[in-house]
Parts: sequence; structure tokens; C-alpha cells
Amino acid sequence: MPGMKPFRFAVQAHTAPDVKSWRELARTIESLGYSTMYMPDHFGDQWAPMVGLTVAAEATDRLNVGTLVFDNDYRHPVVLAKEAATLDLVTEGRFEFGIGAGWMRTDYEQSGIPYDAPGVRIDRLTEALAIMKAMWSEGSATFEGKHYTVKDAQGAPRPYTSPHPPIVIGGGGKRVLSLAAREANIVGVTANARSGEMGADAAQTAKAEFFKQRLQWIKDAAGDRFDDIEIQSLTFIMQVTEDRESVFENIAPLFGFTLEEAREVPLALVGTLDQICEILEQRREEYGTSYITVQDAALHDFAPVVERLAGK
Repeated sequence: MPGMKPFRFAVQAHTAPDVKSWRELARTIESLGYSTMYMPDHFGDQWAPMVGLTVAAEATDRLNVGTLVFDNDYRHPVVLAKEAATLDLVTEGRFEFGIGAGWMRTDYEQSGIPYDAPGVRIDRLTEALAIMKAMWSEGSATFEGKHYTVKDAQGAPRPYTSPHPPIVIGGGGKRVLSLAAREANIVGVTANARSGEMGADAAQTAKAEFFKQRLQWIKDAAGDRFDDIEIQSLTFIMQVTEDRESVFENIAPLFGFTLEEAREVPLALVGTLDQICEILEQRREEYGTSYITVQDAALHDFAPVVERLAGK
């Protein structure tokens, strides 16, 4: 497709038994040619992302670090803008700022943070982005909205990257993807977790037909800036195997897919090395996805794909 981007690859990591292991993980990700080490932002079994990413960045020389993604509801935008600018500054531009409206219901139940309707959370994210962008690019923010009111909030320190770190926003619904298309540098396309969990309902929205629709939403909202956006995909199932069919025969009934639907689901990469590379090239052509993230358990198995396709 016009404006098709070269491939980049990332690993999403959650935790490690100790700091030595965490540093070694970051160095391994870098040495295998991945662009970025990402961390999610949940209250379960994972390290706190800002600390984990700082340690990973200090342990490496070229590796980008980023969040996939901060939950906007956990942090006030004035606080988060300062923390993000500081991390971008100390990494000399190796930080990718991923942020979302929040989705996982159990995080809210555990913390006692109100779990508002999706539209309210997206409204709040929209306001937060306006505040943070002003602090980063203009040096201060004055804003009065429904959810936030700030007066002359100082954007110090200024980020290393001008006007701000690359912004990553993802989702599966039209409204959040439209916001991402207007505001983000990297747009992640995934299933719709409106139910608050990655259960059966969300699985049904992971079918290929819905990803085509989501790409169109992004194009429509992005307008002239579409060619400047990287489209990202987070892979949940990655398996290098000679017997692709057996894997999908097992997966299909678990998610309520037909066999054909399972073969085509964009959140899975299954097959031989040649098949996986061919699938990625096809999906880049069809969905625009050039920035592929895999889970840390798959980083070694997926490394030959990175070696073959990164930058191409």
C-alpha cells in the first residue's frame, strides 16, 4: 500500500526474578535486532513500567523502551508528562510513550479506581493528551475541561525528542482508533476489549474482517497524516512449526473460530520461518502492519524473522 513502512519488531516483557535477569533480558532483546522493549501497565504480576524501562534503557545502548500502554486513569497528566519527558531525556530519545484509556476491569476492581464507561475514559484520555502535548511542545499547559483543569503547568524538563516522544495509542474500537489516528505516531490495532477482559467477546472481534474495518477507520480519521503513521500489531500467539494446520485445529474451538478464521486471525503468527515471513508481508500489504510486537516467551523463536525482515 502507499506509504508502506519498513518492518520493525518489539518484545513485550513483564517481569524477571531479579534485576540482573532483567538487564540480561534487555540486552538479549537488543542483540537479537529488536527495535523496542515494551512493558504493559497492569496491577498483576509485572514490574512497574517506568522503573523497569529505565533499568532496561540503562543496560542497553540502542534499544528503544516503551509502554504498551500506560493506563491514563492511573496517573494525572501533569505528573505523567514530567515522568515521560524525563525518561525521554535520560534515554536521549529512546522512549516510546504508549498510553490508552484503560480497559482491564480487574485493575480497577483491585485498585478501587472507578471503572467509568468507555466513552468517559476516552474523553479523559483526549483531555490528558492535550495537556501533555502542550507541556512537551510549548513548555507549559493551561487547560480547562470536563475532567482536568490545569493552570500554567510547567513542562520541565523538556523531552529530548522534539516536539515530544513518539506517542503510541492502540485499541479495537472506532472512537479510540480515530483518536489515535489524529494524535499518535504509532497506532496499535487489536481486538476490542470493551467488555473489560480478553474473553470470548473480545476474541470474536479479533477476526481478520474486523482488522480491515479498523484500518479504514484509521485512514478516515488520519487524513493526510496517514502515511506518517506506523501501524502496530501485538501478537498473542507465535509458534514456529512445520505443522501449521494442527495448531489452528486446536486454537479454533478455544476461541469459537472456524478453521479458516483461525488461520487468518491477525493476532497469531504460526508456521515455518518462510511462512511467517510471507504472512507478515501479506498483512503489511493488507492491514499496513509493519511494527510487530511479540511476547517475551517467543523472543528467541521469532529472532530469525527479525533477522530476515527488520528494516525491509
